[in-house]
Amino acid sequence: MEAKTKAKGGIIKGAATIAAGGLAAKLIGALYRIPLTNLIGGEGIGLYQLVYPFYCLLLTVSATGIPSSIATLTARRIARGEDVKPLFSTCMRLFLCIGGASTVLMIALAPVLSRVQGEAALWSGYLALSPAVLTVSAISVFRGYFQGKGNMTPTAVSEIVEQAVKVGAGLLLAYFFRDNLYRAVTALLIAVSVSEAVALAFLTLVYRRDRRTLLNAPVKGEKPRVKSILKLSVPVTLSAILLPLSGLIDSVLIVRLLRAHTENAVALYGLFSGGAVTVINLPVSVCYGIAAATVPALSAAVEKGESGRKKMLFSALLTLGLGALAAAALFFLAEPAVRILYRSLTGEQLNTLVRLVKLYAVSAATLSLTQTLSACLTALGKPGRAAISMAAAMILKTALNFLLVRNPNLSVYGAALAANAGYLVSALLDFSFAVYYTRKKRA
Repeated sequence: MEAKTKAKGGIIKGAATIAAGGLAAKLIGALYRIPLTNLIGGEGIGLYQLVYPFYCLLLTVSATGIPSSIATLTARRIARGEDVKPLFSTCMRLFLCIGGASTVLMIALAPVLSRVQGEAALWSGYLALSPAVLTVSAISVFRGYFQGKGNMTPTAVSEIVEQAVKVGAGLLLAYFFRDNLYRAVTALLIAVSVSEAVALAFLTLVYRRDRRTLLNAPVKGEKPRVKSILKLSVPVTLSAILLPLSGLIDSVLIVRLLRAHTENAVALYGLFSGGAVTVINLPVSVCYGIAAATVPALSAAVEKGESGRKKMLFSALLTLGLGALAAAALFFLAEPAVRILYRSLTGEQLNTLVRLVKLYAVSAATLSLTQTLSACLTALGKPGRAAISMAAAMILKTALNFLLVRNPNLSVYGAALAANAGYLVSALLDFSFAVYYTRKKRA
């Protein structure tokens, strides 16, 4: 009984640490939108957001799936009393290679992507953001390592550091280039690359301080193999890649569908992806702490032969409770929140964003739950099931976007409705898989 209470306390403590860091980082980012919108307007925000889908897609391939998979492998080695330094070194080399290749790909495709999106001058924005793909790969290895050890503080602090640098450098550069919209957007994206480099430097210093602990492990353990790392991380990546891939499709599909019945297609897309999605992602990022803290606890339980069902259900219910509260708050407080965060928007744009946040609010709960359950499936050694759930959700979301957004009566609101349906399906499927794979005690 005492061990169970301690395990729950560990999950809550770890979740609270990352949640605090994530909340602080997101609040900085949300407040960033106020002066940023004043400087570059809705059109500039739309251009800024057009670059992000492909960037997020590459990050998913080279970085996004790393923390949970490395945390799982690290927690398992610690549970066996083995040294984690060889695992860390192998993972760092592997994902730096993948991140470097992704950076080169982004540079090569910059002219093509900008033309496809109908904004040929935006190619410089892709170039400005490309170095961040490599640095985030390294950052993700550090975060996965620390999370696997149950130390959530480096992740939390590094998130705050990168946001603070991005905001400070971004606003300064955007103000300097405010007379040229494309240069201002490019400067903002350069600030993102700089912020990731600073966060990487911080984590490197923390790791060096922690290195002495690595050298004192009682058992060297089996030499980690790239194949075993990829066996876990590839399915995690496939699951995670579907969300930014869907965002990339949206950046082309939604804008083109909107252009069929409005001249403000880019601005409307900016309100949805840079406004409503940003607001909804605030509670989702807070709930990420639960997912991150669950991985080492559940991985250790699996390594000891336990089913892990109680830990999974505890994390899922905690996430659902927090997510539901956040969804209700966003629905009822959408108007004052939007007025505070986006004071420079015109009356029509403001009303549009308020309605988008209200329609999209339910996804704060379902997307948070999907996030936690996907982490649980990774810890259980079944990350491929999360990929199946997300694939089904994204197919549904894309189909609904095509059907709803093209309708002038729904317009951009159809994108929020499509996302709601997709994330609900993903959460339900993930929960079904998690219950199934924790159905009995492991041998």
